[in-house]
Amino acid sequence: MTMNNQNQTVQISALMEECGVKFGTSGARGLATDMTDRVCYAYTLAFLQYLKSVGDLSQGTGVAIAGDYRPSSPRIMAAVAMAVRDTGCKPINCGLIPTPAVALYGISKNIPSIMVTGSHIPDDRNGIKFYKAEGEILKEDEQGMCSQHVDIADGLFDVSGTSITPFVMPTVEAAAERMFVQRYLDFFPANCLAGRTVGVYEHSTVARDMLGEVFEGLGANVIRLGRSDHFIPVDTEAIRPEDVVLAKEWAAELDVDCIVSADGDGDRPLISDESGNWLRGDVAGILCANYLGATNIATPVSCNSAVEKSGWFDSVMRTRIGSPFVIAAMNEMIGQGATNVVGYEANGGFLTGSDITLDGRTLGALPTRDAVIVPLTILLMAVDAGSTISELLNTLPQRFTSSGRLKNFPTELSQSKLSALSSGDQTADIKAAEALFVDAFGKVASIDGTDGIRITFESEEVAHLRPSGNAPELRCYNEAASEARAEEMNRLCMAVLESWRS
Repeated sequence: MTMNNQNQTVQISALMEECGVKFGTSGARGLATDMTDRVCYAYTLAFLQYLKSVGDLSQGTGVAIAGDYRPSSPRIMAAVAMAVRDTGCKPINCGLIPTPAVALYGISKNIPSIMVTGSHIPDDRNGIKFYKAEGEILKEDEQGMCSQHVDIADGLFDVSGTSITPFVMPTVEAAAERMFVQRYLDFFPANCLAGRTVGVYEHSTVARDMLGEVFEGLGANVIRLGRSDHFIPVDTEAIRPEDVVLAKEWAAELDVDCIVSADGDGDRPLISDESGNWLRGDVAGILCANYLGATNIATPVSCNSAVEKSGWFDSVMRTRIGSPFVIAAMNEMIGQGATNVVGYEANGGFLTGSDITLDGRTLGALPTRDAVIVPLTILLMAVDAGSTISELLNTLPQRFTSSGRLKNFPTELSQSKLSALSSGDQTADIKAAEALFVDAFGKVASIDGTDGIRITFESEEVAHLRPSGNAPELRCYNEAASEARAEEMNRLCMAVLESWRS
């Protein structure tokens, strides 16, 4: 950092190292205490300055801003909005709405958008997601942003990084929320869910009101459940045991067709069957893609192989984990002339890379995670088939997945341990993997290092080990031919990984 009489010049890459708020697989994240007003202001300046440098932002342009229900989100939104103003642009306050809602608004207005959220992680942490006018920033955009040097005027922040004169947010622009709800009411037939009962697990997701409104708007009887005044870190990839129990209790008591929910910022869905059993996100993605008539799929290497085994799709492109990689793959497909292109992740987030048309209605492309489209399409698929959701699941190839994570597992330790399985010598790597797992899972057929270490055994069972890109966690994904075996594999793998702490 350099200083002159009026400004401090801050190098963003150095600031990231200093404060610990860095980019992961989905935006910049860190402890809320580390995400000071000054840090968030500087990151926003860097984002907008980068957009100007590549010709994607003009003076006076509006920038849409939204946030989730974390206690720190309003403060961070104000710091972001102040940076937007000081860049010569117009902050548009979209309020507390889901990430895909503010992204859709930005795309429709051809303006950038910024979402303040830590997604599913605990509320002692937060984050910021940045969107260009055409959608989510990709990895090359992150690099361009991190290379920026920004000038911060003296007198804006005290020594702790707190705004000396907090920015007052403009009045909420309700059009963003309305546009998102209307997206689904316009695409699906009127009253298509008449006679269906849906439980909406509201907890603290910023999508809770919209989920209920959309399902009711399409004719369903909606029962609102579990609303919380404090933030609950619902992770759709590692569902909390209490949420597993709650869903089954509600389903037994209320006679619902399904229970639906989302994570904190409303971009990762949860949907259960009629008995309250939560569907895996990658299984939900396959069903959603099939209902929409998708022909080309982009999905991370961690997702269930039933997508290939189903034979429903013309092509499946496997990617690294994280929506930027899925979006890049969708863009590559579209660039090669593909149509009906969608993507999904193991967390259930569903992305539409190209417009989708059904029965004369068109759903515009939304190349960012969406938690609303998935439960709608799955319930409608069951309606069309005259079946329950559990019966619908039986139409898929029977591949089952289970996942777990070790919290407070340093990323450096994860990388060190996994390096023994990723030397680049396939024979040596297979030998190292068998030393860990041969007694439990048998011989290793291959190892894929696309993202983390994905071990496929001769039995076609899978163990995929990967450090989280958002938090100090080590994740493990397993796949097998039965649910019981997948869960058993996950328990065995987690025990091996836990031993790595010592």
